[in-house]
Amino acid sequence: MSVSAGVVGLPNVGKSTIFNALTKAGAQSANYPFCTIDPNVGVVPVPDKRLKEIQTYIPTDRVIPTSVEIVDIAGLVRGASKGEGLGNKFLANIREVDAILHVVRCFENSDVVHVEGRVSPIDDIEIIDTELILADMATVEKRLDKAVRAARGNDETEKARVKVLERFKAALEEGKPARSVSVTPEELPLLQDSHLLTIKPVLFIANVSEDDLEGNSELVQRVRDHAAEQGSDVVVVCGAIESELAELEEEDQLEMLEGLGIEEPALNVLIRATYRLLGLQSYFTAGVKEIRAWTIPVGATAPQAAGVIHTDFEKRFIRAEVYTVADLHEHKSEAGIREAGKLRIEGKEYVVKDGDILHIRHNA
Repeated sequence: MSVSAGVVGLPNVGKSTIFNALTKAGAQSANYPFCTIDPNVGVVPVPDKRLKEIQTYIPTDRVIPTSVEIVDIAGLVRGASKGEGLGNKFLANIREVDAILHVVRCFENSDVVHVEGRVSPIDDIEIIDTELILADMATVEKRLDKAVRAARGNDETEKARVKVLERFKAALEEGKPARSVSVTPEELPLLQDSHLLTIKPVLFIANVSEDDLEGNSELVQRVRDHAAEQGSDVVVVCGAIESELAELEEEDQLEMLEGLGIEEPALNVLIRATYRLLGLQSYFTAGVKEIRAWTIPVGATAPQAAGVIHTDFEKRFIRAEVYTVADLHEHKSEAGIREAGKLRIEGKEYVVKDGDILHIRHNA
């Protein structure tokens, strides 16, 4: 399944630096606003040590991780909702992604110009939030006006849409994002053509200096407190170090990480956090030809998981044979799992769990 997250933030907070490190796509980064005019897109593999663990017991030359699409969206500025700084184009790019990765500058550096003239992460967040809320206000007001006119003709769907949009308008007028409004599954279709920006889930990325890798500074703590109020998470990343790591071979990378006293690149943590933010999980298929991770929504059934491989597999699904990485650790092979009676046979109602290893059986 295709999923994407957009990297946003004020100019010069480290967006493109972090994007480059994530994707090695070579997106231009420079010490001035709007160096990224069109969004850059990169496909990033989701780090998952379980793939190598499976390969330990099921040897194969081909291991394929799942991935997430990352979009580097040019820096927003105050007034973007009114078109300032090419704001209309940038806001349109945000509408196309499934989640927002909000990069916030949490370091002082006189050599890197801050577009607002000072480093204040909460003020930076509020500038972006305000512009997105203002853009959503314009969208909701326009859509509400249309729905009210249609509801006069006793269109029950439009009457229901009016009630939902009025709730969103009230929240936005209070400066609250659209995601703060509770909606029922039945109401969700009424919002499909609104494409609200602030309804998308948000993950904050605190871009720190090389002497604050754990994010212990007061600047980062302010971001954590703000994120907690919104029910969001924070990932601490040092863009400068991650850029260096991204250019190294694995052996040299491990040596650098050891010297820094950290277990893995912060970008690995960021990618996995993005994956969870999107409400996703992985299941695996494993055989002599390849070991592969597949992306499914949390809560997907076995037929739905099969459909990610091929739509016909969902339609013709019979059953799934299921085991886990823990089963492999214990019994050392798939044959050992079968002999121990640990290979489970699951039907159409089975809800796939993160990390399940599946053999899909289907009609030809």
